[in-house]
This record gives sequence, structure tokens and C-alpha cells, in this order.
Amino acid sequence: MKHMTRRLIILIAAVLLLGVTLFLRAGDLPEDPASTGFYARQGILPQQSGNNPPAEQPAAAEESIPEEPEAPAFEERDFVISVIGDNTLASHQFAGASVSFAGRMGDDYAYPYSNTVQYFTADDFTITNLECTFSDKKLSSAEQWYFLAPTAYANILLEGGVDFVTTANNHMGDFGEAGEESTYATLEEYGIPYGKEGEGQLLTIESGLTLGIYCDYNHLKPDVDQCVQAVKDLRAQGAEYIICAFHWGRELYYSPNEDQVTLAHACIDAGADLIYGSHTHNLQPIEEYGSGLILYSMGNWSFGGSTAPSDRDTAIVQVKIHRDSEGQISNTGFDIIPCCVSSRPVKEGYTGDNYNDYRPTPYTEGSEAYYRVLAKLDGTFEPDKEGRDYSDVYAQYS
Repeated sequence: MKHMTRRLIILIAAVLLLGVTLFLRAGDLPEDPASTGFYARQGILPQQSGNNPPAEQPAAAEESIPEEPEAPAFEERDFVISVIGDNTLASHQFAGASVSFAGRMGDDYAYPYSNTVQYFTADDFTITNLECTFSDKKLSSAEQWYFLAPTAYANILLEGGVDFVTTANNHMGDFGEAGEESTYATLEEYGIPYGKEGEGQLLTIESGLTLGIYCDYNHLKPDVDQCVQAVKDLRAQGAEYIICAFHWGRELYYSPNEDQVTLAHACIDAGADLIYGSHTHNLQPIEEYGSGLILYSMGNWSFGGSTAPSDRDTAIVQVKIHRDSEGQISNTGFDIIPCCVSSRPVKEGYTGDNYNDYRPTPYTEGSEAYYRVLAKLDGTFEPDKEGRDYSDVYAQYS
């Protein structure tokens, strides 16, 4: 009995000791179970319960989608504009049948351009000066010149690849208002774009370039202020490339006069890209000024106005133009094709009224005539004489 009492006391003491030990250890546990022990070792958080919001998870990275490059605002491309001299598609009233324009050409409307058409069908635009009247009626004229062509002769321009003619010149009024109206009606009937005296217009060509073309004569002295304003107006209307076609200067002088230079520079300063001059019946220099190009005079082309012009030289100037992807237009250069107004002088023995057949023909590259043309266009040509007196031009015909 005594031994059982002692064992009971020892057992109770052991139980009490265990309880005290457990109580003391419980007080050493951390308040946040996630900061130590199992959770910490596993790198995870315990599930939340009750009203406690879940901890924020880091946002998943959005998938990056490469952007497509923007298409260019404009089509980048090159253009070629061909410029040639005066077209007078009829001979004067005293020319004999065998040497007249009609006598040389017959009914073959492709004949006048047959040696050069390849240049104009391969370009983007061809411009020339039309210096005759189209009419099927016999019109009266107070002028000494009588350059009256049948309306069917408009086919010459079509067969030759011409895309635009300026009529702002000193011969458009030779047959009065009747002659002007007949010429304009003919050009419209045949679908040939044209420019009138003191007028500007927009023309979008087949290859997509929008041209602004202003034509002026004003008795050989276009007004500077009027022309400058016309250039600005064309630019404001949306012209990408501006051409000024001026009929000016002194006949058979090989240098431009002061008025030509002043007007040309003012128009380019105002935004024109190309100045196309006519009237002098001979070539005058090409000038690169600012961002523009000045052709002071392109002389004659298929020129029925004389059976034997004193200056036989002419040329095709092909202006090169570039449009970049931002829509900026610039002249990038030009090519020159030196030519003769007739195919006959390239042979030997043609003199007087026997040589002009009104069919311009390229000179042989490297020939004396070839380099003479280049000298006239670069301003180094030294003429034996300049100018001409037309007062007795028909004296030989009595």
C-alpha cells in the first residue's frame, strides 16, 4: 500500500511536469506561421479564410505584338518630261507645192515625227509650242504670215506622242477670233490638252504626276507679278510639279535678255520647277537656278514657217524628275538629244529651199553639228551674227 501511494505520487508529478513543459514551449511559437517553419521552407503562403483579401499576385506580362510598318504616303518613282520647240504645221502662202509642208508630208501624219517619235512614246509627258491655226475654212488674215493647217493635221501631234501644247504665242491671233476658236475646238475634238494665254491649269498625267502648267505671251513680255501669282495659285491648288511656258525673247539671238532672266528667276523663287521658253527660232542656253530648270528657248521643231530656216539646229531636252515616299518632287537632271529641224541636211548637197523637209532628225553623236547644239545650250556658242530682218521675207516670191 505504501509502495502504491509512492508510485501514484510519482505519476502525478510526471504528468504535472509534462504539462508545464508543453505550456512553456507553446509561448515560443511565432505569431505569423507563414514567416517560419513549413511555409517558409516551401516558399508558399497559407490559404486565407474568412474576410481577409487574397494577397496580390504579380500581373502576367502582356504578349508583345510587333507593329506593321506604315505604308509610304506616296508612290516613290521617276518621271521624264520631254520638251521641244515650235511646231508650225503649215507653210506660208507663197511656198511652192513641192517644198511646202503638205507637199513633203502628203497624207502620212506620222511623217513629221517619224525620226524622233521613239523619244516621246517612251517618256511620261511631252510639251511643245503650237504656232499655227487649225481650220478647214479659208480664213482671212491681216498678218503677213499665213500658217493655216487643216484640222486633220492635229493627227500629227497624236502620231508624234505630244501630250500638251501651249497656244500662248504671237501667231495664235493671226486669223482673229475665228481662228482661235477653230484651233481650240480642234484640239478638244482630238483630245489634245492645251494652254491658253494667261491661264493656268492642273493636269494629272497617266503615270500619276499632277502638273500645274501656266502659259503666257503678253506681247513677248509676260508680267512678273501675274506669273508669280499664277505659280503660287497652282501650288495651292495641288500641283506637284509646275511648268511655266513663256513665249518671249528676241528672234535669232543666242542669249536671253534681262527680262527673260528676271521673270524666270522670279517664277522659280515662287515655286516653279521648269521654265519652257519659245519664240526665238533658235536654241538659247539651259540654266539650273535654285531647285528649278530654265530652258530659255527651244528653237524650232517641225517648222513649216520656213522652207530654209537660217538656223537648222534644235534639240530634245528630257527632264528627269523624282518623287520620294514623302511626296517631295525634285529635278534630278536632264538629257539632251541634239537634232536638226530636217532630215535632209544630214546628207550632202541640200541647199536653199530644197533642204527643209519638216522632219526633225537626231544628229550623229560626236559630229560637229552635235557639239554645236550642246554649245548653244551650255552658253559657250559664239555666233557670227545675231537677229534677222523679216521686212522682205517674201521678196523672192514677188
